[in-house]
Amino acid sequence: MTKGRTQTRDASYMREAIRIARKGLGRVSPNPMVGALVVRGETIVGRGYHRDFGGPHAEVNALNDAKKQTTGATLYVTLEPCSHYGKTPPCVDLIIEREIGCVVVGTMDPNPAVGGTGIRNLKDRGVDVAVGILENECRRLNEAFFKFHERGIPLVTLKMAQSLDGRIATASGDSQWISSPDSLKLAHRLRATHDSVMVGIGTVISDDPSLTVRLVKGKNPLRVVVDSRLRIPLSSKLLSDGNASHTIVLTTDRANPGHMQQIENLGARVLSIKRDPHGEVDMEGALRRLASEGIMSVLVEGGAGLATSFLKAGLIDKLILVIGPKIIGKGVETVGDLGISDLNQALGWSVEKTRKVGEDLVIVARPDY
Repeated sequence: MTKGRTQTRDASYMREAIRIARKGLGRVSPNPMVGALVVRGETIVGRGYHRDFGGPHAEVNALNDAKKQTTGATLYVTLEPCSHYGKTPPCVDLIIEREIGCVVVGTMDPNPAVGGTGIRNLKDRGVDVAVGILENECRRLNEAFFKFHERGIPLVTLKMAQSLDGRIATASGDSQWISSPDSLKLAHRLRATHDSVMVGIGTVISDDPSLTVRLVKGKNPLRVVVDSRLRIPLSSKLLSDGNASHTIVLTTDRANPGHMQQIENLGARVLSIKRDPHGEVDMEGALRRLASEGIMSVLVEGGAGLATSFLKAGLIDKLILVIGPKIIGKGVETVGDLGISDLNQALGWSVEKTRKVGEDLVIVARPDY
């Protein structure tokens, strides 16, 4: 270990690097969020994070912030520095040029274009390198990025809003609004921080959503509709609001070719996915097709049908459940039939955190199954 470094100090500096990395949330995808610090002695002399896709990487911003105080200093970075030319030059070359003495890395980069080469190049050129400081926290920071590169499938977040008695709508279908205005802002923030937002055709027909980011600042996600028989109306907002090119419709070979051509004439894309055993869009196949389009994260906002399909397939990575303080009685259940007859077959979840948003309770959970 480099003189002056301790595990406690390394962890402290890495936590600060993780904290500033989060400032890039919703702005850098498909790149990962990365934070970096330059430390001399016990003083942080430079801070930087990846601000925007295509812009300078965190290491570059931190080294520039440190100015001439980099010789022999320690660079803390949440993700392995790159050693290849992409939209920017290799960070490894600048680290060498600025005479950094030690690089402390949170976790290796799963991207095959990097995959350990940055660390090897630094070591080969005489730089002391330590890897794996707060590795789990650094991986969680970019969980969509890691899942995409390691498993070839996007990260899936299921967001649902329900009443206290587990209803997403009344018996007549009225669902506006179960959650509070503050929770609606949360929903828009989630859209802004995911590459895509997905709904089922039932939601399109009943609610005619725009699926854009309006209540907070942020970019609009790609809009995805699961529509096995291609029933989406040409008049729907997703096709007629002037941004149809930001809409993908996932269907099957049950689709009418003429309707498919009409949809594509409006600028949207229609992708045919294999059927599941029930004749519907196969969810895993759909996710892998979206991954082939470069989509790393999917926010599922659909109704009970889509939520049930994802839960049955075991494809949810994170659940965000918004519970409004209302009791509806007879109505539309949040989740449909999962084929569970015994309680010991129930899908288990670990609650990560709970908080109050406006009048609502928000639960964030991850699957145990």
